[in-house]
Amino acid sequence: MPNILIVEDNEMNRDMLSRRLKRKGYDISIAVDGQEGLDMMRADRPDLVLMDMGLPVMDGWTATSNAKADDDLKSIPIIALTAHALEQDRIKAMDAGADDFDTKPVNLNRLLEKITALL
Repeated sequence: MPNILIVEDNEMNRDMLSRRLKRKGYDISIAVDGQEGLDMMRADRPDLVLMDMGLPVMDGWTATSNAKADDDLKSIPIIALTAHALEQDRIKAMDAGADDFDTKPVNLNRLLEKITALL
């Protein structure tokens, strides 16, 4: 099964996403800030990353940009997740190197379509 790294600082969001994705058959890893997410990407090489943008220590925009600038990580698809649904937020995430963008609260069916398309 593909491994998805969820980088999310909100415990309720982490719990909801991880439980729902596990039920769909994915293996799940969790990081709680952008730096931990980058470290786990380097150590575990997940198949896909769900990256919250509003993270402590290192925000999701910076973590995504750093991952995409790293030759060893740049091929790992990243879906940016944010509660900010404005077009400028989507553009900012895509400019940072995200492969796709989705808003919170997460619509699981829509997110699963995006995950499937990137895997």
